[in-house]
Amino acid sequence: MSQITPEERSAPVAVLGAGSWGTALAYLLGLKGYSVRLWGRSSDLISRVKVARENDIYLPGVVLPESIMLTSSLEEALDGVLYVVTAPPCVGVRSLMEQSRPYLHPDARLISATKGLLEENARRPSEVILEQIGRSYTPRTAVLSGPNLAREVVRGTPSTTVVACENVETAEAFQQLLTTPTFRVYTNQDIAGVELAGALKNIIAIGAGVSDGLGFGDNTKAALVTRGLIEITRLGVILGGKAETFTGLAGMGDLFATCASNHSRNYRLGFRLAQGESLEQVAASTPMVAEGLPTTAAAIRFAEEHDIAMPITREVHAMLYESKEPRQAVADLMGRASKPELVDVPWFDLQQKKLCEKA
Repeated sequence: MSQITPEERSAPVAVLGAGSWGTALAYLLGLKGYSVRLWGRSSDLISRVKVARENDIYLPGVVLPESIMLTSSLEEALDGVLYVVTAPPCVGVRSLMEQSRPYLHPDARLISATKGLLEENARRPSEVILEQIGRSYTPRTAVLSGPNLAREVVRGTPSTTVVACENVETAEAFQQLLTTPTFRVYTNQDIAGVELAGALKNIIAIGAGVSDGLGFGDNTKAALVTRGLIEITRLGVILGGKAETFTGLAGMGDLFATCASNHSRNYRLGFRLAQGESLEQVAASTPMVAEGLPTTAAAIRFAEEHDIAMPITREVHAMLYESKEPRQAVADLMGRASKPELVDVPWFDLQQKKLCEKA
């Protein structure tokens, strides 16, 4: 396993993004004894957190260790830093990395903790990062994804996650950096699959919120999660991920957590839509970004262009962007033509292919 050197151990770690997940990761690293620089775009928020030692907007009630330094200066955050964690909303990745590029250490390793896809072209956050900072960073750029609700992670609830990078040494270095007694980190080389699974599951989480908001039961949610996993895997494989990754922590694990928890912002969005609120009302009531919104738009555009069957995503998109009534969306899903269950199931097709190759 790749080991963090003494020089790297003594160097500060930068966390770029002072939302709930960025703050939670900074908290974990601070508890481990690292010197952490937590950067936030809002100087007002950073000033308040400096005084109160608490991110009252995104992670209230959590006292930050004194080892976490707060700053709204990227130059200050990145000076001499060898490990960089990026956690902005997906829409902010490009501008953040463009501004960060002049201050990045040439040997720095980066890990993206952003879950989402750019609406206009279905680009993954790590792809956008490398477009801005240069392909030379590819072996040193990883992604982080899994069933990780920030509130539970900082409470020390036993949690697991996945670090993915094509370069095993980089993945193992971040595994060592982030592992704690209550936060178990696995590695994976399927960076596209891990990143896509973490983004696409938000679409199904919106649907799960709608289901609960309409008062449906466990049968409905079980069907939604199961069939939802199949269709996001279809798209994920076409976009470059591996089918088996979607059966792991970044796929099924994260999907289960976000569809079951009312702490998930995407679940809450769907729930409130089903209760009769508009997107505008939901957005106005919280500073949190529901990444499922742009991800749904990106997914359905790509699916339609490439003739990929995504009926649940189609109905979620209709509710979000076409003012379709939630109950009508459910009725249209249930009224689709009958079909066999195991048709166009990516991991089933993969197993069949392997069996044929062995025969």
